[in-house]
Amino acid sequence: METFNLHGERAALRGNPSFVWREGQNRRLKMIISWGLAGRERVEHILVDGCGVGMYVRALAPYAERISGVDIEADYLSVAQRNAPDALLCLAAAEALPFADQSVDLALSHEVLEHVADDRAAVAEMVRVLRPGGRAVIFVPNRLYPFETHGVYWRGVYHFGNVPLVNYLPDALRNRLAPHVRAYTAAGLRRLFIGQPVRIVHHSQVFPGYDNIVQRRPALGRLLRRLTYAMERSPLCILGLSHLLVVEKVVR
Repeated sequence: METFNLHGERAALRGNPSFVWREGQNRRLKMIISWGLAGRERVEHILVDGCGVGMYVRALAPYAERISGVDIEADYLSVAQRNAPDALLCLAAAEALPFADQSVDLALSHEVLEHVADDRAAVAEMVRVLRPGGRAVIFVPNRLYPFETHGVYWRGVYHFGNVPLVNYLPDALRNRLAPHVRAYTAAGLRRLFIGQPVRIVHHSQVFPGYDNIVQRRPALGRLLRRLTYAMERSPLCILGLSHLLVVEKVVR
């Protein structure tokens, strides 16, 4: 089995994909199915845009006649092919998807846009490949979450970990500490879709699953889940870890 440096330069630039499947991933899968399939049991084609080692490809495969994934890291794709042997997996950037216009029913972009070279181009590509009525489900980091979860650079050295309050700094300072990753305001995320033939179906913020805390200190982790999941149903949802944005392609 391959091993990857979870705290190195590639992790800083690309982020770490989901290497394991736990409650946090399962909860997000339910959101993806609910919002992405829109009541349908199965669709023709699902694309996981930035599929990493294929955990979401494997999880979504039962819901599609055809499942595809793209990633920019070849060694991730080699693992993904074993995790999802029936999937079509391609080495490609999110800004240049190797799929025809209007060929995808559901596109998932799970914590990917913050790492791509050109997020507007990546969004335009997702919209291009969607069929009319098809949906894109997008998770990206929330600028209002109290921690920067991708670590920071300090004096040219990358420091992995959750760093408090970085995203509350003005852009000039924040981007010096975290030049390797974006964090989005609600308005900033929506602006990526200006001029695209889509309508916004849903936009909310979600808190983490605290799986590591649950594993080490079960009572505390479950308490955090109860408290913050309740916050998702209140105005305090704006402090969530990630945006969940769902858009649907329309005919113009």
